Amino acid sequence: MSDWDFLHEMRDRGYSAEEINDAAGAGYAPWHEEYVSREWIDAQLEDEPEDDASSVQPFQSREGFPFSVLKQAQILEDLVDCARRHFENTGRYLQVWGELGEIYAEIKFGLRRHATHSPGSDGTIAGRLVEVKTISPEKAGDEVHVKSQGSFQQLLIVRIDRDFQFRGRLFDRSELKGGAGKFLKGRFEAL
Repeated sequence: MSDWDFLHEMRDRGYSAEEINDAAGAGYAPWHEEYVSREWIDAQLEDEPEDDASSVQPFQSREGFPFSVLKQAQILEDLVDCARRHFENTGRYLQVWGELGEIYAEIKFGLRRHATHSPGSDGTIAGRLVEVKTISPEKAGDEVHVKSQGSFQQLLIVRIDRDFQFRGRLFDRSELKGGAGKFLKGRFEAL
């Protein structure tokens, strides 16, 4: 039996092509991984208000990159407006989710990003290493995977719904499940 036979088993079990593709990218079957339950994460988000791009207020002002958090807030609003108009015109989403999530994290949570392609984490919040993962409105599933070998101390999960509303929550690494495998995994209920 090869290491990839689980992909055939997934098809036989009725998994969608997208779910099988995600599993091929991860290198393991969904039933072999541990995850944070969607009920637990939703309970953590229960009292968190939803934000749209124009309502996001800066976490704190600071010098350095970005040069102006207020300009970043305007850029976020402009990008979301552009993405919304593109979707209304074409029925397709612009593939800018990761950048939108990280700009939102800069503004709302005070993320200070590392240089592009820095391994292990995306930046820092209050001096702690943070990995940012964004769930887009087009994602059929509700899973977030993050490499367990990363040096991050916290995981910030940003969820963007079909109305381009943003929600985010910081989780300490110790709260995540699946530390023995290649990935840590979180689940969110689809909006």
